[in-house]
Amino acid sequence: MACGAIDHNPLQIDLSGEWRFRIDSLDRGISENWSASLLDDVVTLPGTMDTNGKGDSCRLDARLEKTQLLHLTRKYSYVGPAWYQRDVEITEEMANRPLSLELGRVLWQSRLWIDGEEVDTAQESLTTPHRFSIPALTKGKHTLTLRIDNSKRYDISVNDLAHAYTNNTQVMWNGVLGNMTLTALPDISIDQMAVYATDPEKPLLSKLELYNHTSDTVTTEINLNVGKVKTREKVMLLPGLNNVEISMDCSGAGFKAWYEFSPAVYNMVASVISSGAQKSVDFGFREVSSEGTDILVNNKPVFLRGTLECCIFPLTGTPPTDEAGWEKVFSTAKEYGLNHLRFHSWCPPEAAFKVADKKGFYLQVELPQWSLTVGQDSLTTNYIYKEYDRIIREYGSHPSFVMMTCGNELQPDFDTLNGIVEYMRKTDPRHLYAASSFTFEKGHGAYPEPHDQFFITQWTNDGWVRGQGVFDSESPRFDKNFDEGVKNITVPLVTHEIGQYSVYPNLSEIDKYTGTLMPLNFMAVKKDMESKGLIGEASDWTHASGKLAAILYKEEIERAMKTKAISGFQLLDLHDFPGQGTALVGLLDAFWDSKGVIEPEEFRQFCSPVVPLAYFGTPIYRSGDVFNADISIANYSGENIDEAKVKWQLSDTEGKIFASGYLPDKNLINGENTNVGKVSTEVKTGRADKLIFDVSVDGTLAHNTWSIWVYPEIKASDIENLMSQIVVTDNLAKALESLEKGEKVLFSPDYATIRGLEGKFVPVFWSPVHFPNQAGTMGLLCDPNHQALKSFPTEMHSNWQWWDLLKHSTTVDIDSIPGAMPIIKQVDNFVNNRRLASIFEANCGKGKLIFSSIDLLGHNSDATAPERRQLLYSLLQYMTSPSFNPSGSVDVSSLSGILKSNGKYVSTSATSIYD
Repeated sequence: MACGAIDHNPLQIDLSGEWRFRIDSLDRGISENWSASLLDDVVTLPGTMDTNGKGDSCRLDARLEKTQLLHLTRKYSYVGPAWYQRDVEITEEMANRPLSLELGRVLWQSRLWIDGEEVDTAQESLTTPHRFSIPALTKGKHTLTLRIDNSKRYDISVNDLAHAYTNNTQVMWNGVLGNMTLTALPDISIDQMAVYATDPEKPLLSKLELYNHTSDTVTTEINLNVGKVKTREKVMLLPGLNNVEISMDCSGAGFKAWYEFSPAVYNMVASVISSGAQKSVDFGFREVSSEGTDILVNNKPVFLRGTLECCIFPLTGTPPTDEAGWEKVFSTAKEYGLNHLRFHSWCPPEAAFKVADKKGFYLQVELPQWSLTVGQDSLTTNYIYKEYDRIIREYGSHPSFVMMTCGNELQPDFDTLNGIVEYMRKTDPRHLYAASSFTFEKGHGAYPEPHDQFFITQWTNDGWVRGQGVFDSESPRFDKNFDEGVKNITVPLVTHEIGQYSVYPNLSEIDKYTGTLMPLNFMAVKKDMESKGLIGEASDWTHASGKLAAILYKEEIERAMKTKAISGFQLLDLHDFPGQGTALVGLLDAFWDSKGVIEPEEFRQFCSPVVPLAYFGTPIYRSGDVFNADISIANYSGENIDEAKVKWQLSDTEGKIFASGYLPDKNLINGENTNVGKVSTEVKTGRADKLIFDVSVDGTLAHNTWSIWVYPEIKASDIENLMSQIVVTDNLAKALESLEKGEKVLFSPDYATIRGLEGKFVPVFWSPVHFPNQAGTMGLLCDPNHQALKSFPTEMHSNWQWWDLLKHSTTVDIDSIPGAMPIIKQVDNFVNNRRLASIFEANCGKGKLIFSSIDLLGHNSDATAPERRQLLYSLLQYMTSPSFNPSGSVDVSSLSGILKSNGKYVSTSATSIYD
């Protein structure tokens, strides 16, 4: 099939379309006979074997098993060499000229034959286009043959987890993506151009690689053009490759600096006058630097509000190579207040940089490695150096490209890594560099490496710089930050992969997988839920666990913003990560679509250029207590905000305002978190209530809210009166005896004697498949309108008022107690999908029962804590009302089975699919 010229360019042939094809799983080759008959199949390129339906077809079904739960499943998979062949017609204009063949993106190695003769050397970049230099061809038909081998060539990652080459997000595809062209070159061609531009009023520098294809030394003129500004310079070129540098004065031309809030992108065009060769490069006037613990862009401090991008494109398993394919990623990230993306252990194609340039995003690129064997193989080390060179040559001029590391969580040889960083800094000073995006290597990871210009970590020698487990081990306070952990850090610090709060699978997402990947993981969960009669609750499980994750992400982000020496955070993740054990840690799904958990406007309250922050202690108050909060405003808007008018108010969920006021006007300096004053007001209500504390800045979009809970004093006589009407006990014998008498019983034994799962506030970390040895619950689920909770204000999901109650509890598996009707459920993880509860009701014996595994009676907790006392009061009110009429029944023996015979507390972990 003949190929057509691109945009009528007579010197270029578009190679997209049909190619003859053959799998070569035994690696026998076809060089013994190059006839087309040996390639007896047909595929379409650009594309992959997956998109063409070639390879081993999947025979798995939807089961809760390791293979299906590790990641999305390819419909077709293949690793090894494959052959692609087609004919081209070389026109008279293209004949007898040197040629260049470009393949946009390939995994892993490509080789090229022309009419049966191999040309150039094999290409093996994972991150940049493959380009072949081809000797001149005669006019007429010629046969191009590609051998593409997606087999692993270098030891870049542990368990093939690096996202440049993996089946966990991007798949190990075989084929070609993006641009496929054959171009005839003029006598003098421009192979590469880089632009170094920091300030519109300072000269910019263009570095060009010019190739003189003649055998003579020639003199020619180079014309540079940016908008209306032009310069022309005469150069002498030796045969072969020539490096040329040209300075250009753009001062006074009205060019603007590139910045988050004014992403001015310009295009430099270089022309060789004698040959007509042209090359264009997008760039911006942008300087990234650091000063102390601040990252500066154009000498202004920035705060990175980031998330990871791990090559998650679930319709194809491959990254888009067109700008339209990246538009949703960056537009959605910006909607949610982000200004930063970290490309975890990979580098995206050109199109991603182009979109980021236009939207003012700060990108961190990583070399393609997530390795525990750094420095142990010289061939791999050499490959990593070459990948850096290729990335810088290809993408280095993009203003959005501001940071780079050698990879993710690298080990063990930091001499090698520090050598790479030193090389990168000397090679191209347009970016900031660091050795690794965190590391678990002993003696490293807690403090910056010698050549690091920024530092990404989870902790330092002085403490944690992210929350996660802290939110389960420490009672909630909102006056915390990470100052202690960063007190000895002297370079900009960015917190590593914060969050990782697992959300229950959104099973309605299944129908969206219409491409090359099957969600057998989701389908298996759905099948299991259907078999257990729980499918009707699935969306509630997703919503409740998602709401809890959003609450935790908010506190995580605000603590980072409250810490002066922290320069930003990197979420893991704003959207789902369908690999590494189905890690559904996002508030958005893998398609960057909302799960209905939190919308952009609410997320931007705490993730924006200007964010009000409140510092207060407990969220729990008794009516009549004084609520005290210090208020600050983090301003990273790019400009000072003079005489800011900061308003605050305290209201209930129905909008009734209890108190409000303004703080003294303050100037908010850009790049600082400015204290603007203190709020002190009595919180007094006649009922248990959730109040909303709201802080806003007049004339701006800055606005943030926090919840507190206020409980009235309950008279002891009121409690005693209610308890006189029912039996409240922690004794099994007493409970059974009373039930046989037909009495109402609130049975709340010591939670340490109850069989079940450890009571937790935080949900599963990352994935119950990837990390199976964790308690495995994902937050509570309840009906806020249930009469048992009438006097205990709650949403349908966990919030901070539940922290102490859940931490002093045991979660009970009620699958073996089918008649138990849960009042407070716990969302189970998707590996087990059990009916879990902390409080349930039932008819039992001749009586009526409420069972609570929450420590209502203060066995190992403070029985006078207002939230505990209020929950007990609400349950007692319910039990003494006509509404207490359980619909299910349980056998009295079920109560005995709930308790441990030896009374010892043993946490039961979630079942591991690795067992």
